Amino acid sequence: MTILSRLLTLFPFLVVASAITALVWFILQPNPYAPAILLFILYGFPVLCFRTHNLIFKNKDGLAYLINSPYSPWFGGHQFQWIYIAFPALETMLRLIPGLFSLWLRLWGAQIGKGVYWTPILEITDRDRLLVGDHVIFGHRVGLYGHVIKPKNDNLLLFTRRIQIGSGAFIGAGARLGPGVVIEAGALVATASDHFPNSRVT
Repeated sequence: MTILSRLLTLFPFLVVASAITALVWFILQPNPYAPAILLFILYGFPVLCFRTHNLIFKNKDGLAYLINSPYSPWFGGHQFQWIYIAFPALETMLRLIPGLFSLWLRLWGAQIGKGVYWTPILEITDRDRLLVGDHVIFGHRVGLYGHVIKPKNDNLLLFTRRIQIGSGAFIGAGARLGPGVVIEAGALVATASDHFPNSRVT
């Protein structure tokens, strides 16, 4: 792991510590600035860092090793998203307002169509690796995983690829989609089904 990778593992802690500081500040000295700063820390700062990081480091799809290798742009980008995986309620609140969660994902680099229905509980590990068509419906506890990691030759092999979901598809409750999965337009993904990397559902 490179020095930059080690530094970026501190990013989730930085966000939490900053958010707590802003909250305590508001409690001790109520003012109109603290809530705005808190919202920026929780929602603006990670996205801003992610997009700046992507301008500097090219985050390409494909295979890469993580140990004793050059800096992994995917690893850095993942640290900026880690807070939302650890505290899913932060994104659940965004899904209460129609259209807001789709806009949120677009800020991360995802391509999201119109009229997409997101249920309150789902898991997304790689927000920039989603291509979703119009009027797609996601069931309860769907998992969208744009990467997988497996041990290989005393190392960790990373595979990343965009998940593609065509317009009008229905993703059944509990379905899990791996990197490179393609769901064709109008397809029905079975409940509690696992779809492995680079598979296709017609």
